[in-house]
Amino acid sequence: MYLICLIVFLVLTVLASVINFIHYMHMFQLNSYHAKEQIKWMGINIGDVLIRTIPFIISAGYIFTASVLFSSENPVHMIVAGVISLMAAILPRKKPVKKKLVYTPRVIRMCVSWGIIYAVISALIVALMYGNNHMPLLISAFNVLNLFGVIIANVVNKPVEAMINRHYINDAKRIIRELPNLTVVGLTGSYGKTSTKFYLEKLLSAKYNVLMTPESYNTTMGVVKTVRGSLNATYDIFLCEMGAKGVGEIKEICDIVNPKHGIITSIGPQHLESFGSIENIIKTKFELANAVGDGFVVLNYDNEYIKNNPCNKNIVTYGLKEGNQYYADNISVSEKGTAFTLHHGHKAVEFSTPLIGSHNVQNIVGAIAMANSLGVELEKLVLPVRRLECVPHRLQIIKGKSSVIIDDAFNSNPTGAKAALDTLAVFEGYKVLVTPGMIELGEKEYELNKRFGEQAAAVCDFVIAVGKRQAVPITDGLKQAGYPDEKTYVAENLKDALAKAESLDPMGKKKIVLLENDLPDNY
Repeated sequence: MYLICLIVFLVLTVLASVINFIHYMHMFQLNSYHAKEQIKWMGINIGDVLIRTIPFIISAGYIFTASVLFSSENPVHMIVAGVISLMAAILPRKKPVKKKLVYTPRVIRMCVSWGIIYAVISALIVALMYGNNHMPLLISAFNVLNLFGVIIANVVNKPVEAMINRHYINDAKRIIRELPNLTVVGLTGSYGKTSTKFYLEKLLSAKYNVLMTPESYNTTMGVVKTVRGSLNATYDIFLCEMGAKGVGEIKEICDIVNPKHGIITSIGPQHLESFGSIENIIKTKFELANAVGDGFVVLNYDNEYIKNNPCNKNIVTYGLKEGNQYYADNISVSEKGTAFTLHHGHKAVEFSTPLIGSHNVQNIVGAIAMANSLGVELEKLVLPVRRLECVPHRLQIIKGKSSVIIDDAFNSNPTGAKAALDTLAVFEGYKVLVTPGMIELGEKEYELNKRFGEQAAAVCDFVIAVGKRQAVPITDGLKQAGYPDEKTYVAENLKDALAKAESLDPMGKKKIVLLENDLPDNY
């Protein structure tokens, strides 16, 4: 009887632990495998953590009460404790997942490592305390540590991961070395780098065979994966997007790909929480400029942080202000697209694009500056610019019969959010904003989201803030601007927000819905 009850108890407890471990692994992957960010996530989501942990504590307490206070030796108490433990996995309310856990080789290795640690410790407890009423108590207490299982597994696997990464990095370096005729162009910036990369790929393709890092593959291992999986001698130019959340991360990528030229699109308070200061952001972005040898660096001189930072390289400046080597004026924006005049030296060339907004013009001008500097004539760039398409989830216009959705759901920032509102203002109709606000802005997060709320008040007919915690600074900003409470709604989640937006009466007008930012599952 005891053995049967013990087996049932262990099965239920292990099942609960596995389900919880997978949940924590999912969050750890979204937190970029950083222990510091995982611990911060635990603090912010303490309710979720407690719901998954307390049943194990209750289970241990129940065993203690039954075996010690009441001197009960009935093994059925173990089954009751196991059922209580299983509640740790069943109780938390499941919400729709936007991005599922990807079982990469790294994740699998971490699961195996923790599985071995878990099995060894559990087996030792069972072996040393078999028949002792305190044994299931210790098992339940040990399962509380499951909360830190992914962090422990990550630490244990660190030497192996470092060795594997080093092998892949060295292989990527070898591939780059064996392509002496390849021109590597690095792109970085707090925002605008992905859009500029997509535009530049289209413009350079008028003359060259171009490979770019796909989507937002801008981490060290993302770049390595692209090099090892796609780069070969058929390509003339490799456009390498470089992202970072800390000092030294751009340099790490540069040391692998050896960029000949570079472009810095912007510098701002994006990822300020992990960088710690705007000075660290500036230093990190200019790691790209420092890595460029006798090539040139294309710099957005409309950005004060970039303009005021000394750069002793060959520089090419661009922006929307006269005085830059490449600049645009006569910008005309409508629902159909944008037209502008591009100036360079004594030349003035008329461009048009289906993309909407002056910020898009700035990114396009940066791409034109780089393409022209690499030998593509300005006149030959007119048609490619006219054919540019929206980058997915970056002010992507989705038109319906009675409504328009402006999808700007990718990783919002203060400058981009303001640009999105400017784009919304261009449209005629009933304007609705759906947003959870901006994140990773450190101490300025409340202030910048409040300002965003104030800016929204001047443009929108209705504002839907997503998430009660995230909505606070936005609604405070709306109130500060005198925005009516009846035109504001705080949604529980994105599904609730979209349902509310769908239910709004546009009063005979076309409904224009701006989706500004979409937080990942770990928020």
